[in-house]
Amino acid sequence: MTDTVNIELLARLQPLMSLGSEGLRELLPRCRTFTATRGSDPFRAADLDRQVVYLVRGQLLVTLPDGTSRVLVGGLDLAAAPLARGGKVPAMSKAITDVLLLTLEEDTLDIVLTWTQLAAPAANDQGGSNSTDWRMMSGMFAVDNLTIGAFASLPPAHIQALLAKFVRVPAKRGETIVKQGDPGDYYYLIESGRCKVSRLVAGTSMQLAELKEGNAFGEEALVADTVRNATVIMETDGMLLRLAKQDFNELLRAPLLQKVAGDEAKSRIAAGATWIDVRFPAEYRSDGYPGAINIPLDDIRQASAALDMAKEYIVYCQTGRRSSAAAFLLSQRGFNAVLLDGGMRAYAGAMESVR
Repeated sequence: MTDTVNIELLARLQPLMSLGSEGLRELLPRCRTFTATRGSDPFRAADLDRQVVYLVRGQLLVTLPDGTSRVLVGGLDLAAAPLARGGKVPAMSKAITDVLLLTLEEDTLDIVLTWTQLAAPAANDQGGSNSTDWRMMSGMFAVDNLTIGAFASLPPAHIQALLAKFVRVPAKRGETIVKQGDPGDYYYLIESGRCKVSRLVAGTSMQLAELKEGNAFGEEALVADTVRNATVIMETDGMLLRLAKQDFNELLRAPLLQKVAGDEAKSRIAAGATWIDVRFPAEYRSDGYPGAINIPLDDIRQASAALDMAKEYIVYCQTGRRSSAAAFLLSQRGFNAVLLDGGMRAYAGAMESVR
């Protein structure tokens, strides 16, 4: 990235100017630049498939599909619109001077634009105490979160419904939000403030993590339909966004948690997918599948750093309960992870039926 490309420049480009400073700050590291020398055709010298391309500096003669030609000057109004988008590039171009072009992945830009537009406050929203300007939530709207995180697999049709279902809840320092052993009832996003996550092990409280603005918690008990496995306490005053279990299941869990039946799982394993057994080591040693990686559910968050983003994983346990939570957590982090539907019990039955 050169000094030429900054937030001020992005704010002059179409349609990036609609994103605001937070959105542009998130996109800036995703921008790339390349130079083309005088007399060359930059669109024939670089692979610009699925890229949005802007002229940042220099003069470029372009011939459009309708046969007309024009000279564009980087930094002026005509150059604010993309030169290429959706695979459409000028029929011909020639650099009158050395030129600098900026590129950005079209899918990334489209995802960010979709969320930003749907997250804008409604026209009749007067900014009362119960309103949330989602676009200011830099943690939630981090590009990684929208492209590979919990919200990446959310169908666009669900976005506005999801945002409307969240309820803003003020939280005080020292307040217990989730208690280990309690039933799962809500999913939480942190709008502001920090909290700590701890677990009681053999009578001793062990701190597991510290969460901050934009982080989420509470999903494991909802996905597995079980009790809370940790306690979450506010470290500072803050504001939480709370989503009821039913809304979580309909709008987040269903689109994100993908399932495969036994015969399909067997085919995918043969094609190169890898089993992940999320039971305790003693269970795994007893009857784990050959070639499986054993990562107990309690360790899935930390151990996921050692997994390969390029591989497909099929997650299983005895009944599908623990593995459903693990598959969701992995998918939430951008892994290609699917759930063995019904767990080992159903898989064994399916394999028996085809013998």
